[in-house]
Amino acid sequence: MKRRTPWFARFSNRLSQVAGRASTFAIAAFLVVVWGVSGPLFHFSDTWQLVINTSTTIVTFLMVFLIQNTQNRDTAAMQIKLDELIRAIDGTHRALLDLEELDEKHLEKFRAEYERLAREARDAASPDFDDVHLPATENEGAH
Repeated sequence: MKRRTPWFARFSNRLSQVAGRASTFAIAAFLVVVWGVSGPLFHFSDTWQLVINTSTTIVTFLMVFLIQNTQNRDTAAMQIKLDELIRAIDGTHRALLDLEELDEKHLEKFRAEYERLAREARDAASPDFDDVHLPATENEGAH
């Protein structure tokens, strides 16, 4: 079953894809060069300066909201995926599910506990970490 994506989500997805292209950057850089080169033609007037100031201010203002919208969606999707991994793996600490909803005081308690566990693990390792190894992946094991 395919759900219909709200128009703003479709619009912001598409616009963020276009804004992130190298060609979009090249066009913007070209426009700045054209503006700079046109300075003598307009005698570097206040109006000439106002054109670039206003244009860049408007684009920056709108891009802030576009970037935040994209980041919010990406972060929400990542949190759901992480929550599913925590839920699906036996032996995980289920209190970590939806952790991003906790206030700073409660997050600090979790952070302190995991920092303590990390210190204990480092203290148990040899001083130069010779006994610390990453697990092999399937591709590494085939070589």
